[in-house]
Amino acid sequence: MKPAEEYIFNQPELYRSIIFNLQITIESQIPDLELLYKWKIPFYYYKGKPFCYLNVSHKRKYVDLGIVKGFEIKNHQEKLISENRSIMKSLRYSSLEEIDNTILVEIIQELSKLY
Repeated sequence: MKPAEEYIFNQPELYRSIIFNLQITIESQIPDLELLYKWKIPFYYYKGKPFCYLNVSHKRKYVDLGIVKGFEIKNHQEKLISENRSIMKSLRYSSLEEIDNTILVEIIQELSKLY
């Protein structure tokens, strides 16, 4: 098993389900993504460059979908969290019900156009 897959499978069920849902949505929009294990987390690369990552915060109890070039996204900026970061922004999910696939798809599609 690859390290990125191992990271995901070793998460508690709630987080694993959220990650699987995000993966299905992201990969269905951009099939050319490559899932690698960088900085001890699963990180998607697109056209050889960092695209987005999946990170579980057990302490804060959410899955962080970190979006590289998040500050360049025009749509749904009010949904993106920066927390004093200058390049990346995140979508955060504590449950499957919080995932708005329409917003997620629109952000992923816009992000892909920046590459």
